[in-house]
This record gives sequence, structure tokens and C-alpha cells, in this order.
Amino acid sequence: MRFTLIDRIHEVSPGQRLRATKNLTLGEEYLADHFPTFPVMPGVLMLEALVQAAAWLIRITEDFDPTVITLTEVKGVKYGNFMEPGKQLKLAVEVQGSYNKELMTVPFKGTGEANGQSTVQARFVMQKRRLQDSRPELATMDEPIRRYYREQFALISRNAASNV
Repeated sequence: MRFTLIDRIHEVSPGQRLRATKNLTLGEEYLADHFPTFPVMPGVLMLEALVQAAAWLIRITEDFDPTVITLTEVKGVKYGNFMEPGKQLKLAVEVQGSYNKELMTVPFKGTGEANGQSTVQARFVMQKRRLQDSRPELATMDEPIRRYYREQFALISRNAASNV
């Protein structure tokens, strides 16, 4: 199962920061099992929303060249208030230090809040690569993946303030 946890990208500064939102509705299937009488977004999915926002920033910064972006390290995760259905999770991720396209990893600091209250914050590291880097026989798959993410970005970033 795959969760898409970014509903809208609002602001992008390539190589620096990205701001996005996730609207939590009662229709999210994981809420049926996560405290059925008190549905809240699981902490691990709040962290995953930060990771997805960071992945979008990497894609945008590098013109969608890395087709595989993975989480490699998480430090100092702090959870705050519960994220309940009907709330909007405001996400912000920032590259720590200077962005270097030559390096395989990118360090981030991310925060999430709802109604002005902190829900999650973390420092984490993302790794980027193309399929062809590890398996040359998969090189033909990189372009369809790039195209898919460009199409998704067009849908979730309409009217975004951007320096892209």
C-alpha cells in the first residue's frame, strides 16, 4: 500500500525549502485501525509526510533526475499535538547546509503543525539516485518515472509560489 500524503505544494525554493499541506479527512483508511474511537494520524505518517515533502524538493531541485529517493536516517523526532480529521497539516522542509547535486545524500529539517500547534519535527537524511545507477538494465524505466512525477507535481503545485 502506498500513501500519498502531500495534497498541495504551496511554495518552493529549489535547493532550499518547500512548504506543503496534507488535509486529514475521516476517509483516510488507516484511521479505521488507529484508535477507532479517537481517530488521529499516526506519528509515523506525519513523519512520512515530511519525507514526501523533502522528496518533492529534491525532484524539483534536480529537474526530476533522481528517480529513486529514500529515507536513510532520522534524528530527533518530536511529536506534539494530535492530528485529527478535519485538520490541515502544514509541512515545511528545509535543506540543512548548501544543496549539492553531486552528493548522494541531502540533510533536512522538517516541521509539521496544525492550527498553529506543533505536531511533528525531525531532522533526517534522504538519499537520491536513478534506477540506472544501481541496475543499468533498468535505465529505460527512469524516464517514465520522471514523467509520472512531473505530472503529479503539475497537479499538486498549481498556483504555488515558486522560484522554479
